[in-house]
Amino acid sequence: MPRTDLAPICPRIQIAGIIDREEADLLVRLGVDSLGFPLRLAVHAPDISDADAAHVIASLPPHVAAVVITYLTNPDEIIALCDALGTARVQLHADVPPAVPAALRALRPDLRIIKSLVIPHGCDDALPNSIVERINAFAPHVDAFLTDSTDPTTGATGATGRIHDWRLDRAIVEASPIPVIIAGGLNPTNVRAAIRAARPAAVDAHTGVEGPDGRKRADLVKTFIREAVSGFSDIA
Repeated sequence: MPRTDLAPICPRIQIAGIIDREEADLLVRLGVDSLGFPLRLAVHAPDISDADAAHVIASLPPHVAAVVITYLTNPDEIIALCDALGTARVQLHADVPPAVPAALRALRPDLRIIKSLVIPHGCDDALPNSIVERINAFAPHVDAFLTDSTDPTTGATGATGRIHDWRLDRAIVEASPIPVIIAGGLNPTNVRAAIRAARPAAVDAHTGVEGPDGRKRADLVKTFIREAVSGFSDIA
């Protein structure tokens, strides 16, 4: 069953795509609750090596969560990756059956699991039955859902910088018995509106707080945090 101690699995603000220790330290200083490390990806190249990610994760203070974001589908390989990196939090981004998180839960009851729900490109304001079915199938085996956007030109289902209809996020929040984190093109200028529209448990950003060089920019992260906090205050 999903856990009821939601704070560790649902930080209010997660930033993904950590490049190095310097970037991680910056985000921690600015007040980010959770750092995401995309590895074993289907389209994008990893932002960091396994060894460097493990080093960064070992340096994080206890109140900052480290989440492995992966397209791996084999439970044993997922657990091995988490163990190698030194974290017990994983975001499953591949199109896996519910049996995968169920197996992870059986093998490692301490593992906190987030399952992505990718919004199809061109989806209108009606939530597809397929997503409702996935919510019902996965909810007993995971701790939270994360919504994201797809890029039909590249096939990417994350870190696309694309926004989807937040009414769909709201529908997912209302349909889900467990917390929902929203992502997909969030940036300092739209995160407050997204929170007000969807009423999620948390938000996640990647490319929306980066400069042209692909590194997180302190000014963008500061503004993102300020606007996100205001958004959560609006819906409190």
